[in-house]
Amino acid sequence: MNVLVFASRKGGSGKSTLAVLLAAHVYKLDQPCLLIDDDPQGSLTLWNELREDAALPIKIVKRHIADVLKKAKRRGVEWVFIDTPPNASACVIEAIEAATLAVIPCRPGLFDIDAVQETIALSRAARTPYAVVLNGAAAKRDGVESPAVCAARQCLGGLGVPVWGGQVTHRASFALNLTRGEGAQNFDADAGSAAEIARLWSAIEKSVAVINGASDKAAMHRFAAECMIRKSGGRFSEKIMYQQKIGQAVHL
Repeated sequence: MNVLVFASRKGGSGKSTLAVLLAAHVYKLDQPCLLIDDDPQGSLTLWNELREDAALPIKIVKRHIADVLKKAKRRGVEWVFIDTPPNASACVIEAIEAATLAVIPCRPGLFDIDAVQETIALSRAARTPYAVVLNGAAAKRDGVESPAVCAARQCLGGLGVPVWGGQVTHRASFALNLTRGEGAQNFDADAGSAAEIARLWSAIEKSVAVINGASDKAAMHRFAAECMIRKSGGRFSEKIMYQQKIGQAVHL
């Protein structure tokens, strides 16, 4: 069973949004999944209620996530998506410790970049592989990222933080879909939104496979880093960044 935790100390970074969009994508692929709403705001719960008959399995928790995960594994769940509150509370730490991979959403701005560093420190302390996903980004022009996105990549790269090579663009279709209890692929008028989520999911899925295939912690971080490489324009870059120290991150 694979556990993805969406964590960031910054409120409004897009944790809940990414969690539901990816969960809806996986659910459409007929892979058994479970939502865990660990955020008192209850965004996952609200979105799931809007799905009515198409609601996904969901658990609302405050603590003891490990017990919920044990039961989910016995039931044959393949993917778990955990939404967490924007802080460094005990429940967030517990979720990160239980995760296969920590997904850290970050908007391309100063306050967001500063806030993710605490979540990164928590992931490193738990020895949980992690990666930052730039979310709510301005649309590309002629395939070129906005100056804000480029600056965010440069800043995070200078801190030794791995960042997914793609971006999740700020789109009206995402907000519209959430009010309907849908995912990115349900809005045919904006194929770009579905494509971004599909690319992100592909990178996550491949990386988790590498993490699960490693025989020990050190190998896990070396090989996952090799797998999670930077992309540009849909093509893999030639330079692969290796993170060989235990507790370091994986690269998308």
